[in-house]
Amino acid sequence: MLYKTYADLKAETKRTYLGFLWWVFEPILYMTVFYIFFGLLLGHNTDDFVPFLLIGLTIWQWFKSCLSHGSETILGGQGLMQQVHLPKVIFPIILILKDSVKFSFIFSLLLVFLWFYGFKMGLSYLSLPIVLVTQLLFTTALTFFLAAIVPFLPDLRFVVENVLLAVFFMSGIMIRADNIPEAYRNYYYLNPMVNLIEDYRNILMFNQWPNGFTLLLIGLISIIGIWLGTRLIAYFEYRYPKITL
Repeated sequence: MLYKTYADLKAETKRTYLGFLWWVFEPILYMTVFYIFFGLLLGHNTDDFVPFLLIGLTIWQWFKSCLSHGSETILGGQGLMQQVHLPKVIFPIILILKDSVKFSFIFSLLLVFLWFYGFKMGLSYLSLPIVLVTQLLFTTALTFFLAAIVPFLPDLRFVVENVLLAVFFMSGIMIRADNIPEAYRNYYYLNPMVNLIEDYRNILMFNQWPNGFTLLLIGLISIIGIWLGTRLIAYFEYRYPKITL
């Protein structure tokens, strides 16, 4: 799996003139568009809006990339399936590893930017790996489930993209929880990405510890989801090659 991940990343860099630099430039362009529109044109440019926005967008892009790309991995693996038998769960795992490697470059640049912006490291940084692992578990659970069912419902890929767009605006990427009407705030926090993004901001901007209970809850549910997703993929193990032929 690690070699296939490396090979895919290497092949991806050879398809463009700038190679791996696009892993950096593409999200920077993406973030710049949002900053110009929401920060400058709509007047949300407060003192900490830039780091607030960049943290949310960086974390969201990792989540979105894994789900939107990972949902198609088993469906798109017909060539390899015809040549060799291997556990189909490998396909989404490789994609998640690949997108996570690309995310690590962007996240490292984000940390450097925050330090230059004036946000210093604190003891709360020790909890950062826990938040990262929790998000990885949550993302993996959803990706496994989507990868398992998309081969049977190919049109679901387009639904996923639109649902992700809706969830994007409900994940606190551009607005603070204080701006949500109190009557709806509890429902707002039912979105795991809201809690995860808020934990990242608490650590990186305010040197505060994340919400341990919420992380534990998301982590446990995600582990159960990964197990169920793995079982679902294994159940259809021998049907996938026939569907994708």
